[in-house]
Amino acid sequence: MRNNKTKHFVWLALLSAMAITLSLVESIFIGPLLFGILRIGLANIIALITIKLLGVRDMIIVNTMRVVISTLMQGTIFGSVFWISLGGVVLSSIVLIILDHFHASLLFTSILCAVAHSCGQVIIVALFYMQPGIAVLLPYLLLASIPMGIITGIIAKMVLARIHPLRKETLA
Repeated sequence: MRNNKTKHFVWLALLSAMAITLSLVESIFIGPLLFGILRIGLANIIALITIKLLGVRDMIIVNTMRVVISTLMQGTIFGSVFWISLGGVVLSSIVLIILDHFHASLLFTSILCAVAHSCGQVIIVALFYMQPGIAVLLPYLLLASIPMGIITGIIAKMVLARIHPLRKETLA
């Protein structure tokens, strides 16, 4: 029994580390290339993988750790970046949980999570800066969310297909 708990904890730690790393890499290297507004959402790949491998509770842990630790490492914890990121993660996690419950396809789930993430961020920006006019950007962000969701969904599906045999051996 203890061995299974250890394996589970190791998987949780690995997935958390990957989510944090992808978030940091994307914010440092890819973010500036896309005008600082758009991001691909590479760390969301890990959220999709985590919910399939470990379940809802662990996906929430991974997403929370990702936001807290990556903003801490960037020096933006509890600043506007933290709250905007948290708003997107909370809304996309809710959508992910609902769609996972209904066994929606990974690609469809990924697209809707990307859309929800953008909506969550716009809501927080509107509240944080008291600027409801930011909603003008929403159609453009939603349009950009679709290909980003497709990219992350395809990658998550490919990764899950590759680690499925590993999953049986290490998580059983």
